[in-house]
Amino acid sequence: MDPATLIGIGLGFVVVIVANIMEGGNPMSLLLIPPLLLVFGTTLLVCLAGSTVPDAKRSFAALKTAFLGKVQPAHDVVPTVVALADKARREGLLALEEMVADLDDPFLVRGVSMAIDGTDPEEVREILEGQVYAKRATDKQSAKFFADAGAYAPTIGIIGTVMGLVHVLENLAEPEELGHLIAAAFIATLWGVMSANVIWLPIASRLKRLSELEVTRMELVIEGVAAIQSGSNPRVVAAKLYSLLPVGAEEEAAKSAQKQAA
Repeated sequence: MDPATLIGIGLGFVVVIVANIMEGGNPMSLLLIPPLLLVFGTTLLVCLAGSTVPDAKRSFAALKTAFLGKVQPAHDVVPTVVALADKARREGLLALEEMVADLDDPFLVRGVSMAIDGTDPEEVREILEGQVYAKRATDKQSAKFFADAGAYAPTIGIIGTVMGLVHVLENLAEPEELGHLIAAAFIATLWGVMSANVIWLPIASRLKRLSELEVTRMELVIEGVAAIQSGSNPRVVAAKLYSLLPVGAEEEAAKSAQKQAA
């Protein structure tokens, strides 16, 4: 699990609460049910209105990925692909059947299995690229759902504040109540802006980043499977795959291998 989102959002709220206390405020004064219900409830409902029910279900399911998702470094797959390429070059594609059973990457398993079955390399590439395209489109929609929430929330907060101020104007005959009513009115704007910038937009960015990392790994697998089918030299395969990764990926992979060996 990569706890970046949990740490970021959790500590973000802690800083807000600490700042509120340092200014002499009471954190409990921020936890008013009506503005919370208005901001969070309406935000999610208008996001649903601009989407579809299946998209919304997938987006809420993606929350688990956003908070608990494990980042799989793309370079980790290179040694596995190189080992497959080496065995395939020495013993043939059929010899990979035993190794495939021990792989824990479903995408790599699918690609290698098709290669073992004798599927044309171009067809293998088209099928795998189609899966990458579908993955990217699904992840994009989930991220968009929460990015939209980040766009709607501040405006909905303003709506809540206007509603509160209308209530204030209705009670001008009771001056002793005005301070409390005005403060409560602005809580909606506070939660609208804070939820957008501390919750929704970070979640959208997190989902986009996780998708980028996973797609990079999948694209690496596609090139690796193609190299395996063509019978390329394992060293050439490793050099080619590392060239597709950010600078320093090879060193990171070597460090990971040393840790695993230890």
